[in-house]
Amino acid sequence: MKSITDLPLGRIRRGTGLITVGCVLLATTLLVSATLAPAIGAGSDGERTPETLVGSQGGGPGWHKFGSVYHLNGTNVTWRESSADSYFDVTKTENGTVLAGFMDSGYQKCGPYDAPCTRTGFRVIDPSPEPRVVSEYSFPVRSSSNSEVHDVERLESGEYLLTDMEYERIFTVKDGEVTWQWNASEFYDAPTDPTTTDWLHINDVDVIGEGRYLVSVRNANQLLVVQRGEGVTNVINKDTDDSNDGSCRKSDQLADYDGDGEVRCGDPTVLDHQHNPQWLGDGAVLVADSDNDRVVELHRTENGAWEPAWTLSGAGGIPFNWPRDADRLPNGNTLITDTLNRRLVEVNESGEIVWSVETDRIPYEADRLPVGESVGGPRYDSNGTTIEDPSGDVPVLSLMLVGLRAVVPSTPFWFRELQLGLTILSATLVIVGEIDRYRD
Repeated sequence: MKSITDLPLGRIRRGTGLITVGCVLLATTLLVSATLAPAIGAGSDGERTPETLVGSQGGGPGWHKFGSVYHLNGTNVTWRESSADSYFDVTKTENGTVLAGFMDSGYQKCGPYDAPCTRTGFRVIDPSPEPRVVSEYSFPVRSSSNSEVHDVERLESGEYLLTDMEYERIFTVKDGEVTWQWNASEFYDAPTDPTTTDWLHINDVDVIGEGRYLVSVRNANQLLVVQRGEGVTNVINKDTDDSNDGSCRKSDQLADYDGDGEVRCGDPTVLDHQHNPQWLGDGAVLVADSDNDRVVELHRTENGAWEPAWTLSGAGGIPFNWPRDADRLPNGNTLITDTLNRRLVEVNESGEIVWSVETDRIPYEADRLPVGESVGGPRYDSNGTTIEDPSGDVPVLSLMLVGLRAVVPSTPFWFRELQLGLTILSATLVIVGEIDRYRD
């Protein structure tokens, strides 16, 4: 190998120049982007101190660490319970306790799996005088990834209604015993063992009537209305042709398990891997349309199809980044959990921020107290209005950015496709410059 003193001076200077340009470009990109980025947490009117309950998935690789449930008075944390790897949907009950879906590892009671193992289910948390878990229902799962119970509700019967990704079902329990269940295999092509793959990723269930439940089937881009004792009675974002199937087949999700050439996949331009829908009443639903990086209100048309009537793709000059919850409040505003931007924002119908706060880790869902997520709420006009659409997705870079945030959840919200592209260019210049300096 030649030493640097044996190489032509021109080549050394050229290589050094490329390295210098790459370093300056990277430093300038990060400095300018951080300086010009809008502030998260700004926009509050300074007079309101709303109470908000937050379920935080946590952070770290896989997002299964540092989970918590916490209470905000205005923008100040008043209490926090953080004994689980991840928490998800949270609901305050009439007696002041909090129901929270959770996932945690290190259990010794593992059923068919080796100890220590992961269990998931729900916890009851008493926040007073100091937050503590007072009871738990849980069961062992094969993996800590994509096997969680994301949602739980208490029914008037005393049962608890849960989602379950491990066995892809919704079910009720009372006194620790399963009292009813609906399995997704009644409606979708099912693998032989649903515990071995992230098949449907059922992530939300809401009571919208007597024995009537709204179910979010994330990987199918669909919402189902399931009637207890009858099964599926309505589908929001029906599968109309085969052109959408690729959206649901990615990452080994849906597949043609029965060999009939069909998979049941909704149109990704309507909903794309959504979370936490809210039933606004007959003919209207509000959804965190996660993979489309927007919040959308769908209305049922005269022919029975569901179409976007109002969409919001960002707030405060910041594009949404994988939002996972949107609640229409009684005052007509919308509370949004902007997951990968690590913020909560409340906006009015025009998309203007009236309250916001930056979260320390990845939030999953937020409820504005005392009402929580209500069934029924104000609707926005069915005029197809799109408010603030600065998404700027670049197919390859957007996919790379999602991967980066999965590994490094603390990536700043302003580090988007442009910054990633310039960073890659900077690194390329440095590498090429270093190679050029020592090339034979």
